[in-house]
Amino acid sequence: MSSTHSVRACVGAIVASVALSATVPTAEAQYFGRNKVQYENFDFEVLKTDHFDIYYYPEEQVAVEYAALMAERWYARLSRLLNHELSGRQPLILYASGPHFRQTNTLQGDLGEATGGVTEILKRRIVLPFAGPLPETDHVLGHELVHAFQFDMTGEGGGIAMAGVPSVMRFPLWFVEGMAEYLSVGARDPNTAMWMRDAVREELPSVEKLSDPRFFPYRWGQSLWAYVAGRWGDDAVGRILKASRSARNPALAFGRILRVSADSVVQQWHRQLRATYLPLMDETSPPDDYGRALITPITSGGRLNIAPSLSPDGDRIVFLSERDLFSVDMFLADTKTGEILKKITRTAVDPHFESLQFIYSAGAWDHSGERFVFGAITKGRPVLTIMNIERGNVEREVQLPELGEVYNPSWSRDGRYVAFSGLVGGLSDLYVYDLQESVLRRLTNDAYADLQPAWSPDGSTLAFVTDRFSTGLSSLLYGNYRIGLIDASSGAVRPLQAFDEGKHINPQWSPDGQSLYFVSDQNGISNLYRAEVASGELHQVTNLYTGISGITALSPALTVAARSGEVAFSVYEEDVNAVYLAEEPEVLAGGPVLPPFVGIDPALLPPTQRLTDDVASLLANAFFGLPDTVGYTRDTYRPKFALDYIAQPSLAVGADRFGTYIAGGAALFWSDMLGGHNLATALQVQGSLKDIAALVGYSNLTKRLNWTVSAQQIPYLSGFVNLFIDQSGHLVEDVLLLRQTNRSISSTFAYPLSRVQRIEGSAGFLNITFDAERRIRGVFIDTTINLDARDALNLGQASAALVYDNSFFGIASPLLGQRYRLEAGTTFGSLDFFTGIADFRKYVMPVRPFTLAARVLHYGRYGPDADTLALPPLFLGYDGLVRGYGFGSFDFFEECEIDGSCPNYSQLWGSKMIVANLEIRFPPLGVLGLGSGLFGFLPIEMVIFGDAGLAWYGADRIDFVGDEFDDRPFFSGGDRRPIYSAGTGLRMNLFGIAIIELDWVYPFNRARGGHFQFSFAPGF
Repeated sequence: MSSTHSVRACVGAIVASVALSATVPTAEAQYFGRNKVQYENFDFEVLKTDHFDIYYYPEEQVAVEYAALMAERWYARLSRLLNHELSGRQPLILYASGPHFRQTNTLQGDLGEATGGVTEILKRRIVLPFAGPLPETDHVLGHELVHAFQFDMTGEGGGIAMAGVPSVMRFPLWFVEGMAEYLSVGARDPNTAMWMRDAVREELPSVEKLSDPRFFPYRWGQSLWAYVAGRWGDDAVGRILKASRSARNPALAFGRILRVSADSVVQQWHRQLRATYLPLMDETSPPDDYGRALITPITSGGRLNIAPSLSPDGDRIVFLSERDLFSVDMFLADTKTGEILKKITRTAVDPHFESLQFIYSAGAWDHSGERFVFGAITKGRPVLTIMNIERGNVEREVQLPELGEVYNPSWSRDGRYVAFSGLVGGLSDLYVYDLQESVLRRLTNDAYADLQPAWSPDGSTLAFVTDRFSTGLSSLLYGNYRIGLIDASSGAVRPLQAFDEGKHINPQWSPDGQSLYFVSDQNGISNLYRAEVASGELHQVTNLYTGISGITALSPALTVAARSGEVAFSVYEEDVNAVYLAEEPEVLAGGPVLPPFVGIDPALLPPTQRLTDDVASLLANAFFGLPDTVGYTRDTYRPKFALDYIAQPSLAVGADRFGTYIAGGAALFWSDMLGGHNLATALQVQGSLKDIAALVGYSNLTKRLNWTVSAQQIPYLSGFVNLFIDQSGHLVEDVLLLRQTNRSISSTFAYPLSRVQRIEGSAGFLNITFDAERRIRGVFIDTTINLDARDALNLGQASAALVYDNSFFGIASPLLGQRYRLEAGTTFGSLDFFTGIADFRKYVMPVRPFTLAARVLHYGRYGPDADTLALPPLFLGYDGLVRGYGFGSFDFFEECEIDGSCPNYSQLWGSKMIVANLEIRFPPLGVLGLGSGLFGFLPIEMVIFGDAGLAWYGADRIDFVGDEFDDRPFFSGGDRRPIYSAGTGLRMNLFGIAIIELDWVYPFNRARGGHFQFSFAPGF
């Protein structure tokens, strides 16, 4: 469910004076849409440090102590670097795992797997999951705290309730995210440097082009800020940030502080990048010197081809890719040809797998080459999924409810055990699952990082990645990731002899068990090395210009065929991740480890000679700002409402000879710190007490069952004005004022069965009153006469619905999947009728990128008062139903009869309707190759469509055309028949604000021929 539910939508409707029809009792917060499921109930507590209120739950008891140290240390670093102290205390909300984090109510909508943390502006809350390894959590926390400083320094402090949106929110992501990366990582970063080394071989982006999504803002922004800080000093970062409070764009902020234009800064940065990195091309080699390109965008892959896993015989490879555009999925390919043999998962439309853990995990084959195991998340919990590759079915799924996440499973040679890295309480450890006995065994139990286990061929030892040999936990002094060897029986751990510097990750055994392959950036570039386990002798297998890498610096990128010995690895080059296969024995044996590059540090972002080293010094000093935790207090979390924001208030004042008039309104939104309790209040005043519109609504999102209660009053005013001259020659104003006032009390609920299916319901009472008055005003008269009005309506309402939606939305409409909604409702009291909705939609892509979309919809009222004139009729001609029959498109002088009847128009109205639509959707610019990506250089979608619809009334309806016209449908013996239209059109997404559609449509059931039609709406 959307975390805002229906309260805010209702308030917005009041403020805009747009109300939901009282006769359509829909209860849902959204007609369609995927759900945010509260799988867990978290009992939050609060740890109060010097500057932070840290919200956590008992599972995180150990990890939160480290987080408190990290937070205070980061506060000390950033307050010094930026010369600023935060206003008020800083909220920090922690979750023990990614699946827990994605259930948070502090943030609206669905949080993707790639979201590692968020700093939101309403309450300046930092919300993040523990990443497992403490260094990774520390980095994310520091990155997000930079955002808190950015918001505070460019706003008025304390969130946006009274201060408005911080000015930095208007700046491009490279400015905001790049600054956060630089201040939390520094200028020496092998991962970002790899991106820059790759980029200097092509044209580099200007200031304007840096905002293009093709240039990942974290990496590019970090590199630019590293240059600015190195050239003008680290204090320039804080001074530019402060200047951005009043500057309209980064160029102005740069110019004010650096006294150099932003274009000049970027040109200097470009020159430094090329001068620093291009010489490395002469001292390194391309990846095809070591193996052949197996999976690339040119062959069978996408732009992201990661987490390779070779079958034991080396004939097949499983990898993860976004090659089918809509999600990262698992594919099986032939290593001889690179041909894709099958798509193993379909996460875009298959609701079973909520996550494949694709950022930090890869799967593994069993020794027979028949089964494949991978970690996943389903129903909010981690599982080990064992798939029979030949049959393509899930053979077994091991539930692991005691864990938070599972990464990198590795199969023992005898097929009985699966080892993996698991996340519990925010910390990573090693586990072994006995498939025969269904028993889980924990191998390590501490705060050190324990990642990427790999079974030795004899089954006695697991190689894994850890920082236990180099990290000091008490001071959070992080060392390099090293390769550890753990005895599978005793749990004894020893280090593998390797390099003193750099990371060592992704260990993979040679078939004979004598060697371990691994990835290290000991010289600044991530390359492949081989270590002889017994002697510790090291061999360098590759000497690449860019590097071996997955999505992040810790992502798995290496695999070895367990029997045949081929090696596959993912290389970052030309802005893609490509999989290479090394097969030659002399290549796999490697050679001597090459000496360090002379005069060049490939991991350092330019300039190499820096004016100051404030950031580097503070990041290297583990003790600066490290607090004493004595005196920190803990308390149970107690929800309290605090103002989130005030919608734009309105005030209008008018005066004429009859007096002065004042109208205005405002809406206030409140919530507690965790977002589980939400309150909305709104008031709009115009004239008398009768004309006050007001709403109060409360929503509770703390459990899986979300519910809302609300009460509201909405007046609708209409009328007529007649001006005339009285007998004395004075102007008289005669006003007939009609008022309808809706007062309602309602309650709604939504219970998600899964992320794609939910049950909704509502119940409420609606009172509708009517009054009319006549106001006569002139020089000598001022009279108000109350007129008779119809009796009030008192209506009870209830509804229930089953909703399903696994569709994938493109730029302007859904492209894959299906949706349906089955809803039944009843209204009773002054009127008595039932409503029914059956809405089915299907989207298939038979040939990429063409989508075939179909919809069948029935909406109808049934019962004694279904056809009463007191209810507004349903209309087929709305833009989203049957195109070509819109109300404004009719010329009643040409399309109506002399007696005033309009059969072609009247047949569009009814108390029941059936609609059918068929569309072919495709991106025309993408099809023509104009621009990059699926949609080309503009977010435009072309449609070819056909629409049909039928509206009708019941047997007792008295029509407007004449008694001889039967308003029943043709299949019941009446005169109502379907209407049809066809045409083509374009949809365009206006920067996420609105979707516009321009159609040329030909309606087959009216005199007017083809014409253009414009609308604001996404495709069905």
